[in-house]
Amino acid sequence: MNCMFGSVGGGLIGLLAFLVMGAISLAAFAFWLWMLVHAVTNKGLSDAEKIVWVLLVIFLPFLGSVIYFFVGRPKATG
Repeated sequence: MNCMFGSVGGGLIGLLAFLVMGAISLAAFAFWLWMLVHAVTNKGLSDAEKIVWVLLVIFLPFLGSVIYFFVGRPKATG
């Protein structure tokens, strides 16, 4: 009897972990996409700077997005 409840509890914890990781992954993807679009449309950057930022965000997805958020994004002029 205890084995049955143990497997149900483990299944619920596994499902909860899956849902939480899914939400975190979706948020990370949305942030990456937002930074990529922003880098392309940032009027405060020259064309060469845009290319560098886009390549950085594409090839270093999370790290490049975070760096762009703090370094490249503030140059936007509207």
